[in-house]
Amino acid sequence: MRFSKKLLCAGTLLTLLTVTGCKGVLDVFEYVKAPEAPSITSQPKNIMYFSNYIIEPPKIFKEKISKVKGIYVTSTHAGIDKYLQKHIDFCVGSGVNAMVIDVRTEAGFITFQGMPTADELGVSVNDISDIKEVLIRIKENGIYPIARMVAFKDNNTYNFKPELYIKNPDGSIWFDNNDEAWLNPYNSKARDYVLQFAEEAVELGFEEIQFDYMRFAASSKLENADMGKTNGLTRTEIITVFAKEAMETLGPMGAKISADVYGAIINSDTDAEIVGQDYVELARLLDVICPMIYPSHYANGSMGLDIPDLLPYDTIYKSMKLSNERLDEIPNGEHRAIVRPWLQDFTASWLNSYLEYAGDERGAQIQGAYDAGLSEWLLWDPWNKYEMDGINGNARFANINMDE
Repeated sequence: MRFSKKLLCAGTLLTLLTVTGCKGVLDVFEYVKAPEAPSITSQPKNIMYFSNYIIEPPKIFKEKISKVKGIYVTSTHAGIDKYLQKHIDFCVGSGVNAMVIDVRTEAGFITFQGMPTADELGVSVNDISDIKEVLIRIKENGIYPIARMVAFKDNNTYNFKPELYIKNPDGSIWFDNNDEAWLNPYNSKARDYVLQFAEEAVELGFEEIQFDYMRFAASSKLENADMGKTNGLTRTEIITVFAKEAMETLGPMGAKISADVYGAIINSDTDAEIVGQDYVELARLLDVICPMIYPSHYANGSMGLDIPDLLPYDTIYKSMKLSNERLDEIPNGEHRAIVRPWLQDFTASWLNSYLEYAGDERGAQIQGAYDAGLSEWLLWDPWNKYEMDGINGNARFANINMDE
C-alpha cells in the first residue's frame, strides 16, 4: 500500500492568460462537464461490500483488444442499470469496445464504496452501488474498462489533508479562477495519494488507468503560488516524474496507463510549460496519450482554420498530423505511446459560430483521425447520449487540400 489508511481553447489563449492575467477564464472541461449526479450519492441503506462476493470478477480482460474505440460514461450512468445496459447495447451494436468510467472526480471523491483507502478517509460516494458487478457485465460483453482518475484537481481533500495542496505565500490554500483547489504535484505525498487510489482501482479489475487533470491549473494566478520545495524542477518535469511513478507503480500490476492532455501542448511549448504537460516526454513513458482535440476548444485561426468548430474533419486531421510530427522526434525503436484522441460528441452552443454535432460531425472527426494514421479514439459527451451515426467515419466534411 502506497498510502496508509487511506482546451482552454488553444495555445494562443493559454498564452494570453500569462500575459494579461485575465480573470474568470474557465478550464477546458468547464464547458462540457458532466451534469451533477442525482441524490443517489447519499449513503445507501444496504451496501453490498466486495467481501460479500463468493466469486471474484476477473482481474484480466478475457480477450485483449488491439484497437480501443471508447465512450466516456459518468458514474451516474454506470451506476443505474437501465443506463448501463443502454451503453452496453450501444457498444455491442456499434463496435465500440471500451468505456471510460468516472472513478475519481474533480471534487476528490471515489464514485463507489468498497475502495479501502477512500472508505477509510470518508471520500466514497455511492454513485455506483456495485462496481464489481459493473465490471463483470461490461467485460462479459467484450468491453474494455478504463478508470478515469482525476489526478491533481481536488476540491475536497484540503479539508483534512491541507499539507498536500498548492498554497498561497501566506500558507492558505491556493484556489484557481473557479475557486477550486489543486493538489501539489511537487509534493511526493500528494502524488502517492493519487497513486494509491489508482492501485486500488486496478485491484478491483480496471484494465487501464486514465489520468485526467494530470497537470497544473491553466491559470496566471499560479505564478504567485507557493509550490514548496521544487528541487529546481519545472512544471513539465514534475508532471513527467508523476507519469514515471505511475508506470513504475501500476505497470507491474498489469494495467495500462494513459493520460489526458491539452491539444494545445502538441505544438506550443509555452502552453506545455503553463500546465506542465510535455507531449513528447509523456509519450516516451505512457502506454497511451489522449489529446483533447475538441474543435470547439481551438481558437479561431488555429492551424490555419477560420472557425475550427465548423471544420471537424480538418481540425482533427491537422492536429493529429502535428502530433505525428512531434512524436517523430522519438527515435525508431524507442517506446512511443499510442495516440488515442478525445473527440467532440457535444454541441458547443456557447460559441458565436458553432455546428450542431451529430452523426456527420462525429463521423468527420473519426475519419480525420483515421486519415491521419490513427486507429484509436474516444468520444466525450458529458450527457452520455451516444448514437451510432457516423461511428465508422465520414470524410465528406473535408474542404481543403489536406496534403498541402
